[in-house]
Parts: sequence; C-alpha cells; structure tokens
Amino acid sequence: MHVLSGKADSPPAPRLKVVHIITVLEIGGAQGNTIHTVRHLDEGRFEAHLWCGRGGFLDAHVEEDLGARGRLRFLRRLVRPVHPAADCLAVLELWAALREERPDVVHTHSSKAGILGRLAARLSGVPVVVHTFHGFGFNERQRPLVRALYVLLERWAARLSHSLVFVSESNRALAERLGLGDPARHTLIRSGIPLGRLARVRRGADRRAAREALGLAPERRLVITLSAFKPQKNLLDFIAMARIVASACPEACFVLVGDGEERGALEAAIREAGLAEAFRAPGWLEDPAPLLAASDVFVLTSLWEGLPRALVEAMALGVPAVCYRTDGVSDLLRSEREAREQGDVEGLAAEVIRLLQSPEAAREAAASQEARVTSDFDIDEMVRAQERLYEQASGRRAP
Repeated sequence: MHVLSGKADSPPAPRLKVVHIITVLEIGGAQGNTIHTVRHLDEGRFEAHLWCGRGGFLDAHVEEDLGARGRLRFLRRLVRPVHPAADCLAVLELWAALREERPDVVHTHSSKAGILGRLAARLSGVPVVVHTFHGFGFNERQRPLVRALYVLLERWAARLSHSLVFVSESNRALAERLGLGDPARHTLIRSGIPLGRLARVRRGADRRAAREALGLAPERRLVITLSAFKPQKNLLDFIAMARIVASACPEACFVLVGDGEERGALEAAIREAGLAEAFRAPGWLEDPAPLLAASDVFVLTSLWEGLPRALVEAMALGVPAVCYRTDGVSDLLRSEREAREQGDVEGLAAEVIRLLQSPEAAREAAASQEARVTSDFDIDEMVRAQERLYEQASGRRAP
C-alpha cells in the first residue's frame, strides 16, 4: 500500500550492469556457479554479462542462452597458459572492452582472469571490483619461489579489489594469514548447489536403474567420485584405494564421473591394477545427481580444493563421504575417520570398507554429514548473497 504524501514516487534506480570474467568455461564448480549467477541475478535490478576465453567444454552450452541474449563475450587473448606478452595483450583487450561496456561492477573468477581482469577493471575506471577465490592458484606442492610469486601477485591484486569473496572458511583464513587484502573486505559466500532439486532426486533415486545403466548387476556396490581428470584431483590414489577395497569387497564397483587430460594414464593404471571389470568411467554426465544418489560411498582424493561441490552434493543426497583432508574439505568433514591425511590410501580404503560392510555405520555417517549442509549452501542463496554484495558495494544499500 502507498501512503499519499503529495509527492510523486521516486523513479526506480537504474539496473546495475555486472560483468563476470572467468578464464575458460571448463567443467567445474567455479564455472558452473558463475554461469548460474549470470543467468539468475534479478533482472529487475541487474544486467548480467559473462566474459571468458574460448576453448572450454561449456562454450556451446552458454552460447545457446547467454550468447543469444547478447550477454556473452569471448575474449580472444584470454587463455589459461601464463605468457607475459600474450597476457599484456589480454589486459589491453579487457580494458578496451570494459571502456566500451562501462559496467558498474566487475566480478572476476579463477586465478588468471582474476589477476588480468582486476587490473583492466581498475585501469578502465570500473566503480566496483569483486573477486571470488574458488580455490587458490598457489599450493604447497609448488616450488617455493613459484608459490611466493603467486602469493605476491594475489596480494597486489587484492589491493585492486573492493571485496574478496571466499567459498570456504579455510580459504578465507589462509588468505588472512597470507595478507591477501583487508579482512574487513572478506566475504564468505558458499559455492552453491540446488538443495531443493537434490532433495527430489534423492526421493526418486533408483539403485537398480543406476546399475543397469552401467551394465552392472543390482547387488553391486558403487564407490563414486566426480572429478576432472587432472593432477590436482590425484585420481591415482583413488585407483590405489579401489585395489584394496576390491580385495575385501568383491561386489564393489568404482565409478569415475568426469574426463580430462589424464584419461589415458588412468585407464592404463586401472588395467595394471587388474581392475578393468570393476571400474566404470562414463565421462561427464549432464546430470550426475541420480547416479550419485544411488551410490554407496563418495570418495575425493584431491590435493587442494576451494569448496568441492561434488562433496556437498553427495552429503545433501545422503551418500556417506570419505576424503583426503584439504582446505575446502575441512569446512565439511571434521573427524579423522571421514577426512584422511593426504597419501593415507590404506586409511581411506579402510573407511570405505567399513561403510560398505556396515549399513548402520553408513547411515550414521550419512546423517551426520547431511546435517552440515545448511541453507547457506543453496545455489539460490549464493546468488542472493552476491546481489546484496553488489548493492552494498555500489552504495545502493548500507553495509
């Protein structure tokens, strides 16, 4: 109801133009959440655009939608490999595009686009610059000088940012210890998953159909992981774990959902371990949730993570999880039983065997883990949190 005051209502504020910049649209949590955000920001308050380099698995996926609406720009010079000359040209390309588009907010994602995009945004006079760390471009396994250089670059880029967003508290705490930006400008916004849809998938999970689709007998038990096939994901340890589990649980089958550069090496390792019959690798699935919901144990052997969405989805679907302990995993899995030290293949296998052999233990673990997936992990809440951040940073609302 409007109260008559003798004054005309103020016209609505113009929409904020927000440009999201990410390096490449490969399959992953950073890419999936960025695309979802661009598609679902409130159209009445925001005009959202997505900019990225070409060559990603999801290029065609976004061209059909965002491209047709004039909300997608492919940047010719923005590529994943580090190359100083090419990267300088990428900054110039971004600077020119931003001068043309004149957004109110630039929101960068991933390490390469985060550095180049924030520099170009500040040079072009963008009023608000936000960066999300979906994990760091540096890690403890890099050579000390290389890691130090990346940390130094992130410290410098943090000074170009009005706000730094983290998907896990462990990442945020590490950034504070390393001096990445002012902690007062740090914001925790979880990497979101569709909690409502996953609840419906869980209720309709069909274990028999999932096994038939993989060519398996109904009694087979499924140990699953969802992962890009790249060194960070450390899938050789998943295969080593499977070798131990298979000897104790011959009915177990191991499912690798994903694909990538290491497929050939992983297939060779599976054959060498004598596990060809026990493995299935269906590639990337458009919707892996039904297969995940019908699985018995979820395993993650990553060496570093921001916040692994596949783990959150498994927990929300009631699938007990066992993982290597790393940054984003530590926000979710806390006990030594469910979060194993990296490299502890025997411990990882022992817990998987326990969960496969004890239905009661599996139910207890699943219930405990599911309770930790609170509403702040919902993908729509993730979008609303970003909307609030943009409006606060732009002066539309008081912080």
